Formats: sequence, structure tokens, C-alpha cells
Amino acid sequence: MAGLIISIHSLAQNNYTPTPQMLEARNQFQDMKFGLFIHWGVFSIPGAGEWVMNNRKIRIHEYQHLKDFYNPIAYNPQQWVAMAKAAGMKYITFVTRHHDGFSNWDTKQSDWKVTNTAYKKDVLKMLADECHKQGIKLCLYYSLLDWTREDYPWRTGRTGQYSGRTGNGNYESYLKFMKAQLTELLSNYGDITAIWFDGHWDQTNEEGSKDLSSRINWKYDEIYSLIHQLQPRCMIGNNHHQTPFAGEDFQMFERDLPGENKSGLSFQKASNALPLETCETMNNSWGFDLADKNYKSAATIIRYLVNAAGRNANLLLNIGPMPNGDIQQEFKDTLQAVGAWMQQYGHTIYDTRGGIIAPQKWGVVTANDNRYFIHILQADSGTIELPFADKKLKAVALNNGEKINLKKIKNTWQLTLPPIPANTIDYIIEVTKEK
Repeated sequence: MAGLIISIHSLAQNNYTPTPQMLEARNQFQDMKFGLFIHWGVFSIPGAGEWVMNNRKIRIHEYQHLKDFYNPIAYNPQQWVAMAKAAGMKYITFVTRHHDGFSNWDTKQSDWKVTNTAYKKDVLKMLADECHKQGIKLCLYYSLLDWTREDYPWRTGRTGQYSGRTGNGNYESYLKFMKAQLTELLSNYGDITAIWFDGHWDQTNEEGSKDLSSRINWKYDEIYSLIHQLQPRCMIGNNHHQTPFAGEDFQMFERDLPGENKSGLSFQKASNALPLETCETMNNSWGFDLADKNYKSAATIIRYLVNAAGRNANLLLNIGPMPNGDIQQEFKDTLQAVGAWMQQYGHTIYDTRGGIIAPQKWGVVTANDNRYFIHILQADSGTIELPFADKKLKAVALNNGEKINLKKIKNTWQLTLPPIPANTIDYIIEVTKEK
């Protein structure tokens, strides 16, 4: 019976054909290349990451006291959006509801929400208005699983087993709830670029298992069609750590570049048909963690961004704001430094495509219609071969304006590298196609 349900589900999904509007939206998403991920909610209060309820086995009636402590008086969405924009980011993906079920907007479907806190304001509405005002695209993260609702099928889940629930779940009821919430999100907050789902993996075996079939039928055909009906240009991504399901518009990789699996989550192959996105955080935590001082340097983030672009992927870089709504100075300083680099070299990232050649030990290549950008990430000298079919090319180093020796030998181009200073973040060679 389970196999039959999955087969019917897959058949329904395969009927999805992206519209010209959606194809345009996907293309524009690929052009943006750099976004800000924001994990923030009542889970920020204990300062132990967004999984604190599950990790500390906190029961629902205890955890929900956090609502009474939540009053982010330092929250300033104008500053948040301006910070992202100055860093060179083109979109923001905001956590509207994480696995603890707390809704970061004025939902009519639950009392477990931000407007029932001492703060009372709809933080999503404030952020959405500011994004639209400053020209930053807005995407919404939404958790498919819930550690607090009785109707979520928690007994077959991998997480949320210590929250004190006693029922058996009722997915029909839970699906109705999610549809109503998604309708709110896509009706009351202006244009939404994407819905970023998470939590599918709660109902499967661990990543890397041979059998990754879901223990429940999520009825994605109903959910996805509702989204596309409400906003035809709104893309859908699902962080299920598998090959994209039919009906999805982009593929994400969690803490991995496409084609890599350092996190143990990314066994799936990168799609050659959909836009790609890799998400990573600025330290080791997604939500605010007082003890996490493992901050990534600006150089590390820039190289991650370049490596993503060279693999034809966006980078969605995460911050976990503090419970009062302010952002750690370490994050602000690093994003400012990244923004300074993007101000100078962003044209080698935005509106380009990767996958021109496979990633090499020395770095990656991005390209647009007229130019190739050779990103040397590992300081070296010598020659590299570029299998470009163009008949006439010229090369110059963007870092210092130096002309680079480039000559064609048979069916390949040979580029001679000058000595590169060891502390160079990214030595970029612009190769221009000449007529």
C-alpha cells in the first residue's frame, strides 16, 4: 500500500510543467548568486541553537514559556536589509516557522506566534515591507515538521519524540493547517521569490540509506500546486537531501557545494536542469548560540561564494540574530568585508554561469556571454589549460591590470600564470572573447 501511495504521488507530481513565467524566475534566481539566510525566533532565547527544544528534550508546556520572554526591541529590519544589500546579497530567506512550530508572523491558524508575545508586532510584515522598499527579493523558509502540534505525525518521525505529545497525529488536519498558513504567507506579504521547505527527512531513514522513501504521503502535489496557483513566479525548493522531486524549481545543498558531501547530508547528484543553491552559516550554528565562536573569515566566505558560482550555484549565507533582534558584531564586520570585495569583483559572480569546466585544484571558472572569469583560489604559478572553443581571446588580471599570456595550442588554450601572492583571496583573470 505504501508503495502504491508513493507511485500515485510521483505520477501526480510529474504532471508539473514550469510556465514561461517560472522559467524566467529560475533564470533570475541564478543571476542573483548571493543571499542571506536568517534563523531567528523564540529558539534564539536560550542561546543554544535552533534545535534546543529537541536537543534538551524540553516538553511543549515548558518550551512555550519562551513566548513570554520574547521581546526583540532591537529588531530593525531596515538595518537588516541594508546590511544584506551592502554585503552584495540580492535576496533574503527568512525562517517563518522552524521545527518548534513558532510562527514568525501574525498567522490566524495558531496562537503560538510572534504577535502573541510582548513584542506584538508582525516581524515578517516589517521585513517584507523593507525588502520590497530596498529592492531585495524575499524567500520564506517553512518547516514541514512540527515538535509542538498534536496533529503532526510525530510517532513516525525521527525528531521531536520528547515533547510530551500523546496522540497519534492526523496528517489530514496538519495538511489543512499548512495549506492555510502557506496561503497567508503568499497572500499578505507581497511578491515572494521562493518557498524553502525543510523537514521532509524527519519521515525517512538517515541520509545515505538505500531506502529514503517517506513514511507519510506529504501530498506535495496539493501543496506545490497551491503555491504556484497563489504566486505563479514563486519557486519551490525542498531540503529533503534527495534528487529533486517533480514540481520543484530549484535544488539546495545543506553545508555542501554541489558535488561534495562533507556534511554527510548530500548524497544526491546536482541537477543539470534546475537552479542550484548551497546554504552555509557564518559559524557552526544556524540559530543564535552563545558558545559558538567558530566564526568564518571574510576570505573563507568569499572563496565559498566563488566556489559555488563556479559550480553554477547560489550561496545562501546564514546568520542567527540575537533574541533582542540585534546581529552580532562579528557577523556585521565580516559581511562588510565581503561587501567590499563584491563591490570590486561582483561582476565576476552576478549574472554568470558556472560549470564551464569542472572545478580544478587551482579554482573555478564563471562566464557570461562575452567573458570568462578564471578564479585562481589556490596561489600557484605555471600554466593551466582551458578547453575553450573560441578562436580569439585575450586575458588580463583584474587584481592588478597585468596582461596575461594566453595562447592557443591545438584544441585548447594555455594560460601562463604569473607569481601570485600567497595571501590573495581570489586572483581573477578576465578572458575576453574577441571577434
